[in-house]
Amino acid sequence: MQLLQKLVSFTTCAYLVILILLPFVNSTQEQLKTTGTRANNEKIMDKLSPKLLFEITLHGFLLWASMGFLMPVGILAIRMSHREACGRRLKILFYVHSISQMLSVLLSTAGAVMSIKNFNNSFDNHHQRIGVGLYGIVWLQALTGLLRPRRGSKGRSLWFFVHWITGTAVSLLGIISIYTGLQAYHQKTSRSIHLWTIVFTTEVSFIIFFYLFQDKWVYIQKQGVILGDEPVRPTHQVISPCEKKKESATESC
Repeated sequence: MQLLQKLVSFTTCAYLVILILLPFVNSTQEQLKTTGTRANNEKIMDKLSPKLLFEITLHGFLLWASMGFLMPVGILAIRMSHREACGRRLKILFYVHSISQMLSVLLSTAGAVMSIKNFNNSFDNHHQRIGVGLYGIVWLQALTGLLRPRRGSKGRSLWFFVHWITGTAVSLLGIISIYTGLQAYHQKTSRSIHLWTIVFTTEVSFIIFFYLFQDKWVYIQKQGVILGDEPVRPTHQVISPCEKKKESATESC
């Protein structure tokens, strides 16, 4: 079981690293576009009304707040709670996880409703196709959270696996959706997304580092401790001549 968990964690990290590197490839491809393509984008920009441009921007902000902020906060909170046995801090972390996940579902639902109502959903790009699957898995993951069985019950293990796998899928699809959304925004408005891509990639990198750091923090703290709170003593000590005389005297006795 531990081997399976390590394999899944390694695969998840590999996917996240690939996702981090993809935007820079896309940014390089954007710089190689011809002037004719830029001219066409400027014509498309002229056709966009200020209202539609605002709705597109608001849709992107809702998706980032849901998948790029609240969802990771909830995941990190429940990750940190694994080190807590009981008490007030455990309850606080659990409530942070629950509230952030519920707000994430509400904001993603608002973004989906806005997309269906105001945008041309021809599903001819990756962002729209990924969005359909993402919204479905978001609600499935939320329902599994609401139907959480008691700890120690027969269905607890199966529930935990389903809730964990759907949460992982939501996180990966959410990151992909944000990156593809930035590409769709660039194609729709011809505005540069290079800065936003760097900012979001930095955020994702920090979240991954902090997530993986949780496993090593307790181990790092224990490096200077042996059996309880006894500090580690250096193995190589310089013994003075006086101390040698004392040791020889005690040995002769």
